[in-house]
Formats: sequence, C-alpha cells, structure tokens
Amino acid sequence: MGGGGEHGSTTYKGYSIPHPKRWHVVTGKGLCAVMWFWILYRARQDGPVVLGWRHPWEGHEDHSHGHGHGHGHGHGHGNEQEASH
Repeated sequence: MGGGGEHGSTTYKGYSIPHPKRWHVVTGKGLCAVMWFWILYRARQDGPVVLGWRHPWEGHEDHSHGHGHGHGHGHGHGNEQEASH
C-alpha cells in the first residue's frame, strides 16, 4: 500500500496513519503561531467594535482636522483667496 513506511505509522481500527515529516510539524506550528498572532492583533484593534462596546467611527477625532477644511477650496468654486496662497 502507499505511504512508504520509512517514517513509521500508527494503526487505528485497521487504518494505517503515517507519521508526519518533521518539516510538516514545524511548518504547521509556525503557521499556527502566525494565525494566532494575527487573530490576537486584530482582536486588540477591533475587539471593542466587534463586541459592541464602541462604534467603528468613534476614536477618529484626531484625523478629522484636515478632512473638512480642504473640500472645495482651490477647485474653481470662486474661492480666489485660497487659490492665491
């Protein structure tokens, strides 16, 4: 049957389950660590929003200073004073 058998196997209820190669184990653990790091990082960033403790648009006051002031200025809307600067 397939699988070779050079790495050994475990038999369970008539099925021969091969042991994984070392690189499979190391790669799986590494990817698992990356996955949990990403989940915990995103939970830290988005956790209050997901749990309903905060709205997604709250906490952006420091970014709003430049957004509302420049709209429409210098785009030919009759504001020559802004265009002269």
